[in-house]
Amino acid sequence: MDKTSQIWLKRIRSSNKPAYLLIADLIAEDVRSGRLSPRDRLPALRDLADYLELNYTTVARGYAEARKRGLIDTRAGMGTFVRGGSPSIRLRGGSAAEMTMNLPPEPADPGLLAHLRESAAHVMTQSDWHDLLRYQDFGGSREDRAAGVQWLRRRLPLCAVERVLVCPGIHSALTALVSMLARPGELICVESLTYPGIKAIAAQLGVQLHALPLDEDGPLVDAFEHACRTLKPRALYCNPTLLNPTTGTVTRARREALADVALRYAIPVIEDDAYAMLPEETPAPLATLAPALTYYIGGLSKCFGAGLRAAWVHTPGPRQAERLAGALRATTVMASPVTSALATQWIQDGTADRMLDAIRAESAARQKLAVHHLGSHALRAHPHGFHLWLPLGADWSMVDFASNLRDQGVAVVAAAAFSTDGTPPDAVRVCLGGPMSREDCDIALRLIADTLEHPVHPHANVM
Repeated sequence: MDKTSQIWLKRIRSSNKPAYLLIADLIAEDVRSGRLSPRDRLPALRDLADYLELNYTTVARGYAEARKRGLIDTRAGMGTFVRGGSPSIRLRGGSAAEMTMNLPPEPADPGLLAHLRESAAHVMTQSDWHDLLRYQDFGGSREDRAAGVQWLRRRLPLCAVERVLVCPGIHSALTALVSMLARPGELICVESLTYPGIKAIAAQLGVQLHALPLDEDGPLVDAFEHACRTLKPRALYCNPTLLNPTTGTVTRARREALADVALRYAIPVIEDDAYAMLPEETPAPLATLAPALTYYIGGLSKCFGAGLRAAWVHTPGPRQAERLAGALRATTVMASPVTSALATQWIQDGTADRMLDAIRAESAARQKLAVHHLGSHALRAHPHGFHLWLPLGADWSMVDFASNLRDQGVAVVAAAAFSTDGTPPDAVRVCLGGPMSREDCDIALRLIADTLEHPVHPHANVM
């Protein structure tokens, strides 16, 4: 690579084109000319940056651009290599690292993937297909609701099948609940930083959101009580475990205090516990503290895969279950029987447990990378979660930082997307899962750290 590096250095010094684009162009030219052959190993990022008199970020962007074009591959522990003749598929939006969608990482265990195929094939061959192609009972079949009870009982020991409804994903359950509990113009209390989906649902239904300030323990109890006393909210929505976006978990004491206020003012609680299965230990759900008021929602999108649209709502009682079944019927008709059959099989045969363990393990590996690269920047994360919350210093605004990273091929989400009070902090949410490999995750985290550390001219060439 010495002669090639000399050619690259001369071209970079004489060109006005952005260096990161030129690096990708030079790799493509060298492959076409034969100076580089398939499986040739390229220099490490730091070594090439030193030789070309560029900063690390610029070279990392160049390699990322080359990967987008299908020119190179990076393999853990082995380095970066020239690809063969077939180009790789670009990620959505052309990003080298799509870190905006909060998807669980995709375990690469061949044995687990083979088991998924075998188990799914068993469902397909053993099922009554006429039954799967018919309309289902309100809230799902008894077998599918029983599987939901089996899953939810990890968090709700007294979960009962007659109070559980099957839903096509947590988002659909939230839509039905908001439409049932609040009319247009009425108000629901939410965290001041919260799941963007609840914002979209409220906007679509004309429901107002009242922001409750957050501290380290969760939503402020005094603010909730004041809202109950003066504004008469129709419900409290909360995401109490690994809050999306901040990764915070509401403490046991704070949950008890919030439940006490809800009980005194008879305010229904929508407990969105999408991430509850990821930590090995979490405080008791609000549904165990205020069972007569709480709609507890759990599902498989965050602990199995987002495409498995299977979720369950545990209602305060059979009467509320009947009302909610009507709302679900009006908004989503029913959960797909085929999807429900797969979810039920995977819960019953232990596949869901195996997938959860694999996601925890891969998440822990990626969180270690995040701590390695960003640990000095006050990030918030959980070892078994797959997103992190990154507060920014005075040198960056959240919009500029997210825009700057996008220019480098890394997509993150600015705090404004989660804000319900109009005063978001300068911070971003970074997601570590989805189809992105661990190696690409490592490179993206390096880029994020380097951008934080070079706020004035993060892409400037060092000549």
